[in-house]
Amino acid sequence: MATPQNTENTKLGKTAEQNYSGVRYGSDHGSIAFGHVHKDGATTSSVLLQAFDGRHHVSLDKSGERIGCTQITGPKRLSIQHGEDMKEAEDCIFINAVNGNIDIIASNGKLRLQGTDIELVAVGEGGSKGNVIVRASENFDVKATKVAIDAKSSYSIVTPGKAEIIANSQMVIYSSLIRGVTDACSKKDSKLGGKRLVQKYNRV
Repeated sequence: MATPQNTENTKLGKTAEQNYSGVRYGSDHGSIAFGHVHKDGATTSSVLLQAFDGRHHVSLDKSGERIGCTQITGPKRLSIQHGEDMKEAEDCIFINAVNGNIDIIASNGKLRLQGTDIELVAVGEGGSKGNVIVRASENFDVKATKVAIDAKSSYSIVTPGKAEIIANSQMVIYSSLIRGVTDACSKKDSKLGGKRLVQKYNRV
Protein backbone atom coordinates (compact mmCIF):
# COMPACT_ATOMS: atom_id res chain seq x y z
CA MET A 1 0.00 0.00 0.00
CA ALA A 2 1.42 3.39 -0.98
CA THR A 3 1.80 5.82 1.89
CA PRO A 4 2.76 9.51 1.78
CA GLN A 5 6.36 10.16 2.80
CA ASN A 6 7.17 13.60 4.16
CA THR A 7 9.61 14.83 6.79
CA GLU A 8 10.06 18.40 8.00
CA ASN A 9 13.44 19.91 7.24
CA THR A 10 13.58 22.81 9.67
CA LYS A 11 17.25 22.17 10.44
CA LEU A 12 18.29 22.98 6.87
CA GLY A 13 15.71 25.70 6.41
CA LYS A 14 14.61 24.20 3.07
CA THR A 15 11.51 22.52 1.72
CA ALA A 16 11.49 18.86 2.74
CA GLU A 17 11.53 16.06 0.22
CA GLN A 18 8.17 14.35 -0.17
CA ASN A 19 6.48 11.70 -2.29
CA TYR A 20 3.16 9.81 -2.31
CA SER A 21 4.31 6.52 -3.80
CA GLY A 22 6.65 5.26 -1.10
CA VAL A 23 6.36 1.58 -0.20
CA ARG A 24 7.91 -0.36 2.68
CA TYR A 25 8.04 -4.11 3.36
CA GLY A 26 9.49 -5.53 6.54
CA SER A 27 9.25 -7.28 9.86
CA ASP A 28 10.91 -7.08 13.26
CA HIS A 29 14.15 -8.27 11.59
CA GLY A 30 14.49 -5.56 8.96
CA SER A 31 12.85 -3.81 6.04
CA ILE A 32 13.19 -2.69 2.45
CA ALA A 33 11.67 0.61 1.35
CA PHE A 34 11.19 2.35 -1.98
CA GLY A 35 10.89 6.15 -1.92
CA HIS A 36 11.92 6.56 1.70
CA VAL A 37 12.50 10.16 2.85
CA HIS A 38 15.44 10.38 5.23
CA LYS A 39 15.10 11.81 8.71
CA ASP A 40 16.68 15.16 7.80
CA GLY A 41 14.09 15.56 5.03
CA ALA A 42 16.78 16.52 2.51
CA THR A 43 17.04 13.28 0.53
CA THR A 44 14.77 10.64 -0.95
CA SER A 45 16.06 7.10 -1.32
CA SER A 46 15.16 4.97 -4.33
CA VAL A 47 15.89 1.82 -2.32
CA LEU A 48 16.61 1.58 1.41
CA LEU A 49 17.65 -1.79 2.85
CA GLN A 50 17.62 -1.57 6.64
CA ALA A 51 18.42 -4.10 9.36
CA PHE A 52 16.99 -4.36 12.87
CA ASP A 53 19.49 -1.70 14.00
CA GLY A 54 18.66 1.55 12.20
CA ARG A 55 22.37 2.38 11.92
CA HIS A 56 22.83 -0.70 9.73
CA HIS A 57 21.55 0.06 6.22
CA VAL A 58 22.23 0.48 2.51
CA SER A 59 20.63 3.44 0.76
CA LEU A 60 20.49 4.27 -2.96
CA ASP A 61 19.58 7.97 -2.95
CA LYS A 62 17.75 9.47 -5.91
CA SER A 63 17.12 13.14 -5.12
CA GLY A 64 17.87 15.99 -2.75
CA GLU A 65 21.34 16.82 -1.49
CA ARG A 66 22.71 13.29 -2.06
CA ILE A 67 21.28 12.64 -5.51
CA GLY A 68 22.93 9.62 -7.12
CA CYS A 69 24.79 8.64 -3.92
CA THR A 70 25.11 5.18 -2.40
CA GLN A 71 25.34 5.11 1.40
CA ILE A 72 26.50 2.00 3.31
CA THR A 73 26.58 2.29 7.10
CA GLY A 74 26.87 -0.13 9.96
CA PRO A 75 27.81 -0.23 13.65
CA LYS A 76 30.51 -2.90 13.16
CA ARG A 77 32.79 -4.54 10.59
CA LEU A 78 32.37 -4.40 6.79
CA SER A 79 34.02 -7.37 5.03
CA ILE A 80 34.54 -7.80 1.28
CA GLN A 81 35.98 -11.08 0.01
CA HIS A 82 36.27 -12.01 -3.65
CA GLY A 83 38.54 -13.83 -6.08
CA GLU A 84 38.77 -17.49 -5.07
CA ASP A 85 38.49 -18.54 -8.72
CA MET A 86 40.92 -15.92 -10.09
CA LYS A 87 44.65 -16.01 -10.82
CA GLU A 88 47.28 -13.98 -8.97
CA ALA A 89 48.04 -11.65 -11.89
CA GLU A 90 44.37 -10.75 -12.51
CA ASP A 91 42.62 -7.66 -11.13
CA CYS A 92 40.05 -8.83 -8.60
CA ILE A 93 38.61 -5.76 -6.81
CA PHE A 94 38.36 -2.60 -8.89
CA ILE A 95 37.48 0.86 -7.54
CA ASN A 96 37.43 3.73 -10.03
CA ALA A 97 36.63 7.34 -9.17
CA VAL A 98 35.92 8.74 -12.65
CA ASN A 99 36.07 12.29 -11.25
CA GLY A 100 36.96 13.28 -7.71
CA ASN A 101 39.04 11.94 -4.84
CA ILE A 102 39.12 8.63 -2.99
CA ASP A 103 39.38 9.09 0.79
CA ILE A 104 40.24 6.16 3.08
CA ILE A 105 40.21 7.33 6.70
CA ALA A 106 40.72 5.40 9.92
CA SER A 107 39.55 7.98 12.47
CA ASN A 108 40.65 5.95 15.48
CA GLY A 109 42.77 3.08 14.17
CA LYS A 110 45.55 1.99 11.83
CA LEU A 111 45.50 1.95 8.03
CA ARG A 112 47.20 -1.19 6.67
CA LEU A 113 48.15 -2.19 3.11
CA GLN A 114 49.43 -5.73 2.67
CA GLY A 115 50.24 -7.72 -0.43
CA THR A 116 52.95 -9.69 -2.24
CA ASP A 117 53.85 -6.33 -3.82
CA ILE A 118 52.63 -2.78 -3.25
CA GLU A 119 52.74 -0.25 -6.07
CA LEU A 120 52.08 3.49 -5.76
CA VAL A 121 51.74 5.18 -9.15
CA ALA A 122 50.97 8.89 -9.61
CA VAL A 123 50.05 9.91 -13.16
CA GLY A 124 50.05 13.58 -14.08
CA GLU A 125 51.96 16.39 -15.73
CA GLY A 126 52.82 20.02 -15.18
CA GLY A 127 54.35 19.81 -11.70
CA SER A 128 51.01 20.16 -9.87
CA LYS A 129 50.06 16.55 -10.70
CA GLY A 130 51.92 13.25 -10.74
CA ASN A 131 53.17 13.68 -7.16
CA VAL A 132 53.38 11.23 -4.26
CA ILE A 133 53.33 13.05 -0.90
CA VAL A 134 53.94 11.35 2.45
CA ARG A 135 53.47 13.30 5.69
CA ALA A 136 53.92 11.94 9.20
CA SER A 137 53.38 13.92 12.41
CA GLU A 138 55.98 11.74 14.14
CA ASN A 139 58.22 9.00 12.67
CA PHE A 140 58.67 7.69 9.13
CA ASP A 141 60.50 4.35 9.22
CA VAL A 142 61.63 2.38 6.16
CA LYS A 143 62.94 -1.15 6.73
CA ALA A 144 63.93 -3.23 3.69
CA THR A 145 66.68 -5.43 2.31
CA LYS A 146 67.48 -2.84 -0.35
CA VAL A 147 66.37 0.78 -0.81
CA ALA A 148 66.94 2.55 -4.14
CA ILE A 149 66.12 6.17 -4.93
CA ASP A 150 66.43 7.22 -8.57
CA ALA A 151 65.60 10.90 -9.04
CA LYS A 152 65.73 12.08 -12.67
CA SER A 153 66.24 15.75 -11.78
CA SER A 154 67.26 16.27 -8.15
CA TYR A 155 66.73 15.09 -4.58
CA SER A 156 67.31 16.59 -1.15
CA ILE A 157 67.35 15.29 2.42
CA VAL A 158 66.87 18.14 4.88
CA THR A 159 66.61 18.32 8.66
CA PRO A 160 67.12 21.13 11.20
CA GLY A 161 68.39 18.51 13.63
CA LYS A 162 70.83 15.60 13.56
CA ALA A 163 71.71 13.66 10.37
CA GLU A 164 73.66 10.41 10.12
CA ILE A 165 74.88 8.35 7.15
CA ILE A 166 76.32 5.00 8.21
CA ALA A 167 77.72 2.13 6.14
CA ASN A 168 79.40 -0.66 8.09
CA SER A 169 81.06 -2.23 5.05
CA GLN A 170 81.68 0.34 2.30
CA MET A 171 80.51 3.82 1.28
CA VAL A 172 80.95 5.36 -2.14
CA ILE A 173 80.27 9.05 -2.72
CA TYR A 174 80.66 10.29 -6.28
CA SER A 175 79.99 13.63 -7.91
CA SER A 176 81.58 15.83 -10.56
CA LEU A 177 81.89 18.43 -7.80
CA ILE A 178 81.73 17.92 -4.02
CA ARG A 179 81.49 20.90 -1.67
CA GLY A 180 81.65 20.75 2.10
CA VAL A 181 80.53 23.78 4.13
CA THR A 182 80.45 24.36 7.88
CA ASP A 183 79.15 27.22 10.04
CA ALA A 184 82.67 28.64 10.07
CA CYS A 185 81.81 30.24 6.72
CA SER A 186 79.15 32.35 8.43
CA LYS A 187 81.95 34.40 9.98
CA LYS A 188 84.46 34.28 7.15
CA ASP A 189 83.54 33.30 3.63
CA SER A 190 85.52 30.67 1.75
CA LYS A 191 86.95 31.06 -1.74
CA LEU A 192 84.04 29.03 -3.14
CA GLY A 193 81.27 31.09 -1.57
CA GLY A 194 80.42 28.90 1.40
CA LYS A 195 78.74 31.75 3.30
CA ARG A 196 75.93 31.87 0.74
CA LEU A 197 75.24 28.17 1.29
CA VAL A 198 75.23 28.62 5.07
CA GLN A 199 72.60 31.35 4.76
CA LYS A 200 70.56 29.23 2.34
CA TYR A 201 70.52 25.96 4.28
CA ASN A 202 70.83 26.97 7.93
CA ARG A 203 67.38 26.40 9.45
CA VAL A 204 68.24 26.40 13.14
